Amino acid sequence: MADNTITRRGALKLMAAASMAGAAGVFPNPLFASRESSSPPNIVFILTDDHRADFMGCTGHPFVQTPNIDRLASQGVLFENGFVTTSLCSPSRASFLTGQYAHTHGVKNNLTPWRDESVTFLERLKQTGYDTAFLGKWHMPGRLPQLRGVDEFVTFTARGGQGQYWDCPLIVNEKETIPKKRYITEELTDRAIEYAGQDRKNPFCLYLSLKAAHHDWRPPEDLINLYEDEKLPLAEEADTWVTMTNGGIFLGTTGPLQYHYRNYCRVITSVDRQVGRLLGFLEKQGLADNTIVVYAGDNGFFWGEHRLIDKRWAYEESIRVPFIVRAPGIISDPGRRAEQMALNIDLAPTLLDIAGLKPGPAMEGQSLAPVLRNKQTPGREAWLYEHFPDFPYRTPGINAVRTKDSIYVEYQGGRPPEFYDLLTDPKQKKNKIDQLDAQELARLKGMLATLQQEGRL
Repeated sequence: MADNTITRRGALKLMAAASMAGAAGVFPNPLFASRESSSPPNIVFILTDDHRADFMGCTGHPFVQTPNIDRLASQGVLFENGFVTTSLCSPSRASFLTGQYAHTHGVKNNLTPWRDESVTFLERLKQTGYDTAFLGKWHMPGRLPQLRGVDEFVTFTARGGQGQYWDCPLIVNEKETIPKKRYITEELTDRAIEYAGQDRKNPFCLYLSLKAAHHDWRPPEDLINLYEDEKLPLAEEADTWVTMTNGGIFLGTTGPLQYHYRNYCRVITSVDRQVGRLLGFLEKQGLADNTIVVYAGDNGFFWGEHRLIDKRWAYEESIRVPFIVRAPGIISDPGRRAEQMALNIDLAPTLLDIAGLKPGPAMEGQSLAPVLRNKQTPGREAWLYEHFPDFPYRTPGINAVRTKDSIYVEYQGGRPPEFYDLLTDPKQKKNKIDQLDAQELARLKGMLATLQQEGRL
C-alpha cells in the first residue's frame, strides 16, 4: 500500500472538509421535507460492527468526527437508549433480521448456525412487493443460506465470515467475485449506491451490513494518522497493553491499547464517510424524501472499562449501540433525542409497521413507529439480556433484566449475581446485590423469568 500518511494539521483539514461537504452537498440544508407519501417508503438499514454508542460526535465523544451520522441524527430520531439483547455478532444480527431473542431464533453464539425456517423482515417485505438486497457481512456459522425474500445477496466468507478490510473476496448471488475496490467498506457502499440507483417500479429495502468497525481495525490509507495526537479518554481501570480478555487470547491482538483505540476511531470515521456518500446519492436522485434510513450497531465494545476488552458482558459499554432513524413524513420533530429504550429486536417490527404490515406473533420486539410519530409514547419498562457461552471465550452464560434505571444480572457457573443502580452508578462500579431486600429481589427474579418465557412483560 502507498504511504499516504497525513499530519495532525492535515487531519484537521480533512475533517473540516468533510464537515463542509456534509453541509454543502452530502445532506440537504434545510432538513428533508416532512410529508406523507402516497407510495410505500424505500428502506435503507445500515448495520455496523462493534460500533459503541458513545463513539460519535452526536453522542459526545471528545474527538471522533462523524459529521454525516450526526446530520442523520439531526434529521431523525436518535435513541439515546439503544441496546442489543445479546452483545455478540451472530446472535445480534439474527435478532435484527427476525425481531426475536437469541433463545428463540436459535443463533445463540458465533458457533450456532442460522435456521433456514427463520423468517426475516426482508422476506415479509418481498412478499408485499418490495425489491430487496442484503449486502455485506452475514457472519453466521455454517453454509451461507439461500436467503428467502432477497433478490440480491452479496456477502463474504473470508476469515470465518468476519471478512477483511483489504482485498476481501465476495460471494455475489452464490458466485465468488473479485471486488472492484480494495477497501471493503468502499466496495459495499459502491454496491449499495448501484442497487439504490437501479430503475424499478417497486419500493426497495437495502440491508447494508458492514465489517467495520470490527477487529482488526484497519483504516483507509489517508486516515492512518488521524487522531494521532488526541488524548484518549480511557477508563481509570484500563490496562494499557492488550493481550488478554477474561483469560482468553483476544483474537491474536497484542500491543498498546492506545494504538488499537485510535485505529478503531479512524475506522468509525471511514464508515461515516461512506454513510455520507450513500445518503448524498439518495438526495441527488430525489429518493431521500421517501426513504427510511436506520443506522445501528450490532453490539458495543469495551476499551478497558471493568478491565475488559471486547463485548459479551452485561455492562453498558457492551450492550449500548447507536440507533438512529430518519423517517421523513413520519417524524414531525427531526433532531429529537428519544429516551425510550430501543432494541435490536425492535428493528424488524418497526420497519414492517412503517411499511403497513403487522409484525406477526413470532416477533418479540416492539414497533418503534409510535415513538417516532409521537415523543410522548411510553416505552418498554424492561427487557431481557442474554449471553450463551461462546468457545474459546470464558464469559459465562448470562441472563439479565435491564429496566429504565437498573440492571439485575445472573450468571451460570457459580459467579455471584449483580445489581446496579444506573441512576446513581452509571459506570456500574458498585455491585449492590447485597443491599436489595427480599421483596425487590423476588420482583426482579420474577421479571427475568417472565421475559425468558414470554419475551416481553
